Amino acid sequence: MSQQIPVKNVTPPAGETIDLYASREKIHTRAFSGFYRNLRRAGGALLFVLYFGTVWLNWDGHQAVWWNLPERKFHIFGATYWPQDFVLLSALLIIAAFGLFFITVFAGRVWCGYTCPQSVFTWIFMWAEKVTEGDRNQRMKLEKAPMSANKFARRFAKHSIWLGVSLVTALTFVGYFAPIRELLAELVTFDASGWALFWIAFFTLATYGNAGWLREQVCIHMCPYARFQSVMFDQDTLIVSYDPRRGETRGPRKKTADHKAQGLGDCIDCTLCVQVCPTGIDIRDGLQIECIGCAACIDACDAVMDKMNYPRGLISYTTEHNLSGQKTRLLRPRLIGYAIALLAMLAVFAWAVSNRSLVELDVLKDRVLYRENELGRIENVYTLKIMNKAQQDVVYRIDADGLDGLVYEGRREVRALAGEVLAIPVELSIDAEKLPSSTNEVTFHIRATDDDSIHNDASSRFIGPSVR
Repeated sequence: MSQQIPVKNVTPPAGETIDLYASREKIHTRAFSGFYRNLRRAGGALLFVLYFGTVWLNWDGHQAVWWNLPERKFHIFGATYWPQDFVLLSALLIIAAFGLFFITVFAGRVWCGYTCPQSVFTWIFMWAEKVTEGDRNQRMKLEKAPMSANKFARRFAKHSIWLGVSLVTALTFVGYFAPIRELLAELVTFDASGWALFWIAFFTLATYGNAGWLREQVCIHMCPYARFQSVMFDQDTLIVSYDPRRGETRGPRKKTADHKAQGLGDCIDCTLCVQVCPTGIDIRDGLQIECIGCAACIDACDAVMDKMNYPRGLISYTTEHNLSGQKTRLLRPRLIGYAIALLAMLAVFAWAVSNRSLVELDVLKDRVLYRENELGRIENVYTLKIMNKAQQDVVYRIDADGLDGLVYEGRREVRALAGEVLAIPVELSIDAEKLPSSTNEVTFHIRATDDDSIHNDASSRFIGPSVR
């Protein structure tokens, strides 16, 4: 006799609608301490020093890191980059992507938990909540309480700190594009440009909204990294996980009780791991897309294990292979492949930066194919576009070759100011009988007179009459 799967009719009665939208439950995190919290705070402090401090450094008379968009100059610690160098920026972004792939395969979402700006600023904003509205239980009571003078004052103080942090963050970010000292002076004297005010307001509201209001919603629903990370995980990837073999069965017990005799595991079901989680998940339910790998649950659980005199590590950084009793493989093909690709790209990038030419040379040939000059020689006219990418004035010498008997006519030496672009007209001529063909390649050379390392070459065509 064949068995049939029972079918249940779940069609709602006529006229009744089912709301599939679940309203957001606000997360109130509990205060905690521990090794990973201290590690995250140290890393966040370093990132804050780099972000807020670098903008105030000077180098060679101007801001050390300054993206000067109006003049299309990008100053980075003594080096000046131009739009022509943006291939280096593209390469840097690709390297950063491969670096993220490598660290994800190796250690999961540690980027999210420790260095992602969304996470870092969210922790700062949660600290502001704690100092103004109290600990987790006090905040939950305040949330449900009707509006009062006390509630209004606490909320006002919290949002004031949020807006203050957001404003300083926005000012610093805009300060990388408009020199920070001049920007602050212009704001004080009400001389700041409309664009500067717009971007300051925009990034203030963006930081305030993301870290203050959206928080975990950005990590869960908006961040694309949360979606493609599962493709990069394998069973040897380091993840934050709960050990069910050791923790189950859960349940409360006295500290002095023999919980093994009671059939209980090490988990006392205190739910502290849930209360400290910034995305509100229960890590005991297994690996979840919402987990950002911040290890807050590890710190909370280790503190409980210490109080119960149990070994630490009920929740820990581990791997799926380790949880199932198998050996974790540190070196595997995908991780090695990413490492090799990353090292190769870093080497090529370092070579490209160190060998970047400080002079740009472009050759534009005149639309007139050729002409015969007063000496009866075939002549072609060109315009040389010379860009001085160095931070000092440079005198260049210009030459051309590629054909026997080629004569260069024009300025041999030119002086270009720092960052200046020159247009230099030159002529090349040759006796008609010395032309090997009607179309020939010639090469222009430009070299600094006092520094042989500053040079560049560019090729063009020399056109002549048909050769029979």
